Order: sequence, then structure tokens, then C-alpha cells
Amino acid sequence: MRGLKGKRVLVTGGASGIGEATVARFLEEEAKVVALDRDEPGLKRVADELAGLAGTVACDVSVPQEVEMAYQRVDKLMGGVDVLVNNAGISIRHSFMEITLDEWRRVFDTNLTGLFHVGQLAARRMLAQGSGVILNMGSMNGLIGCPNYADYNASKAGVIELTRTMALELAPTVRVTCVCPGAVMTPMQQAEYTQEMVDGLNAKIPMNRHARPAEVAAFFAFLASDDAGYIAGHPMVIDGGEAAGGLASHTADQL
Repeated sequence: MRGLKGKRVLVTGGASGIGEATVARFLEEEAKVVALDRDEPGLKRVADELAGLAGTVACDVSVPQEVEMAYQRVDKLMGGVDVLVNNAGISIRHSFMEITLDEWRRVFDTNLTGLFHVGQLAARRMLAQGSGVILNMGSMNGLIGCPNYADYNASKAGVIELTRTMALELAPTVRVTCVCPGAVMTPMQQAEYTQEMVDGLNAKIPMNRHARPAEVAAFFAFLASDDAGYIAGHPMVIDGGEAAGGLASHTADQL
């Protein structure tokens, strides 16, 4: 991708799944990368497996004080941030009637409030230096209904609207957009879905499979690059055609 070599990239949720794949992809693009995650053993594993990392930072994005301290560490490691991949997030599979207030707050504190705080601190640095890209992690769940994830869905809908507002207020200095994946085979997905559930979902996806984390990572790399310099403010869908709708989501022999 054009314009990524030497860029200072911060990836939150960088110790597993899409985040880990994104760290690896930006390293391939010869960027300078810091992985941030609350999973310290995961960070150690990523640091051992991915040569060339600028560093790792242990941080729970739902804790404001940890985010502030994390940026002090990031500043020491890289001297600033050119690209933020605002990826950290959690989900809990439970019905609307079973969600507790504590669970609701935990999901929002990470997926929306944490994302806001991490993004705001990055934006301050980017505005001061005169350029930057912020890529927020949304979800197809923020665009369409999905049972058993009311708190997660609502948090991701908030991320999409937050992205639109950030894009309007921070342009043209900082370019902000949002990536909305459909089904991705991550550790989080594997922990919540049985193989039968995975197979049932795959049958509804025109590509007939979940996305691979590396495919979402490649999308992040493109959106951060100079090749995507006019893309801003919108939820960018990567879902294998799942949300194309109606008959488009079924093969001819299923009709």
C-alpha cells in the first residue's frame, strides 16, 4: 500500500484475532507498530512471534487512567501516532432480557467509551502534527439487527455515529472512517459459537464462509494508505455479501 512505510501505527486489541492480524499486516507494510491490549500474556506472545514490533503496551481501554498512561508509553516508543486502528472490543452472547446493568456498562465502557477516549487522545496528537488517520472498529451488528447481542449491537451503532461526527469535525487534517466486518473467525467468535452455529451462519453468507482476520487487516491497511485518501466518514462493510439482502443471500438450490 502507498504511504504506509515508516508510519507510526497504534493497534488496540492487538494481542489476538483481527488486532493481531492487523499488527502483522502493518509490519509487512514496513510501518512502525505498537500493539496495545489488556491481555499481557497475549502481548508477550505477539512480541515473540512478530519481529520488528516497536513495542507493546498493556492497557484496558475501559479504564481512563490506563489509557492516559498508555499514551505516555506510546509517545516514548514512537514519538506520536500517524495511524490509530481503534479495534479493542468485547462481546457477551446473551438475550436482551438477561443482560445485567453491569454487563451493559462493561460492553459500552470498552466498545464505545474506551474507543472514544483512545480516539480523542490520538486525534489531539494528530491535529498538533497536522495529519493522521483513525480507523474505528464497527460491526455489521451496528447496521442490522442481530439477536442475543443487544448491548454489543448498540455499542457498535454508537461507534458508527461517533465515526461520522469525528470525520466531520477532524477533517481535513485527520481522516476518520469505520470498518464494519460481518462474521470473522476470531477467538472471540470461536468462544461463543458451536460448529453447528458457524455452519448455519456460513450457509447464509454468499461467500459461504467466515472472513479470515488477515482479510480485515488488509482492509485496515488499505484504508490507512494514501490509496484511500478520499475515503472518510462512512461505515465500510466487509461481510462476504451477507447483508446484500433477501434472495441474494441464498444460493439457487436453496430457493
